[in-house]
Amino acid sequence: MNEHYFDIKEHIRTIPNWPKQGVMFRDISSLLENRLVFRRTIDLFVHRYFTTAIDAVVGIDARGFIIGAPLAYELNAGFIPVRKKGKLPGTTISKSYQLEYGEAEVEMQTDWLDGTMDVLLVDDLIATGGTMLAATALIKQLGANIVEAAAIIDLPDLGGSAKLRNAGLRVHTFCAFEGE
Repeated sequence: MNEHYFDIKEHIRTIPNWPKQGVMFRDISSLLENRLVFRRTIDLFVHRYFTTAIDAVVGIDARGFIIGAPLAYELNAGFIPVRKKGKLPGTTISKSYQLEYGEAEVEMQTDWLDGTMDVLLVDDLIATGGTMLAATALIKQLGANIVEAAAIIDLPDLGGSAKLRNAGLRVHTFCAFEGE
């Protein structure tokens, strides 16, 4: 790897026909396994947001935690998880969203965000946008401002990033892949 050049896309492993036939799964594990690649991946986010006033990074279960926690540390911000329903103690709010075959629900604790806070919403990938839109609804319900929704990968053919933009969010990804 060239010391001054980093193309994140060339480090993302593609697994054909997983979890079902016809899907080209974009696996970020290949970004995490090598310490230099992992550091450079986090650094992409840090360099983008280092001069932005961010009170908290909101990471989506589970791969958004992998990116969000070290990013929050580097930005001197808090980290707030959005988890699958039933995983958080205390007072929570939840939002359901549609999956390809059914429905899922995410939740977050109500103790940490308020109308004075600017947050960065982070996940590994934007596909249909359902999870990020559900997380957005929770953040807005608590009154916080979303500075940007960010992910490593965009799958624009699935329409998620367009839905997020249509919902009024600024969206940033570091690479895109065609198809699903």
